[in-house]
Amino acid sequence: MIDRAIAVVGTVCLACALVALWIARLSIPYDVYVSELGAVGMPTARVFQIVLLLIGGGGVLIAFAGRRIRSRARMLHWWRPSISLAVASVFFLVDSQVTCTAGCPLPFGATFTLQDFVHTLSAVLAFAAASWTILQCAFAVGHPALARFSLVAAIAVAAISSAGGLMSVFHFEVVLGSRFELVATTIGLAWVVVFGASLVAGSAAHGVQKLVGQPDQPVDLVVVPVDPPALGLHADRHEGVVLLPDDEGAVGA
Repeated sequence: MIDRAIAVVGTVCLACALVALWIARLSIPYDVYVSELGAVGMPTARVFQIVLLLIGGGGVLIAFAGRRIRSRARMLHWWRPSISLAVASVFFLVDSQVTCTAGCPLPFGATFTLQDFVHTLSAVLAFAAASWTILQCAFAVGHPALARFSLVAAIAVAAISSAGGLMSVFHFEVVLGSRFELVATTIGLAWVVVFGASLVAGSAAHGVQKLVGQPDQPVDLVVVPVDPPALGLHADRHEGVVLLPDDEGAVGA
């Protein structure tokens, strides 16, 4: 019950962050990269900081609620997806406190500062950890719907964000690159919302066991002696009628 409440709070935080991000982006009449929304001097800087705080805080809560989930794929199960999500969330929290300077300069040139370096590095590591989390959950045992959605989301986030980043670095189709980055960010945040919602929906004992995908526990077979007369069996080994639980209910009715 506590994990479910934590997952609900985390999911609400991520959903609010996604909505606020789009409101902030639509308030700017020209194309900008996501990080530029929080750049020094931007009218959306404060809102963007709140968005990152919601992402970081909500991500930590969802990571805690989903700490039992494991990945079955080789190399992906070295640590739990919740650890990867928590790492990504921490880097988003760092980005919320260390935003880029005006214009968010690229990581080279005279305008690039230490503040920009910290922000860019944290953003890259946050996206990498988040993508790894999604990929890990693409192989979560016992939850095929989430696994399929995670696989598609992981490929989309990695491909689209990489394309947008390269366009920015090489100054090629920068407008399209900024839109690619926004789409990749949206998919990533939407995945965390879906992941949190799946934790809420699977909070029942059976649902949690399915999501975790724990291996079956071995049990010992036990032979229980029975009294043949009590079961309606006679000494001459003739078959007798044995009432099953459903039959008993029908007879009782």
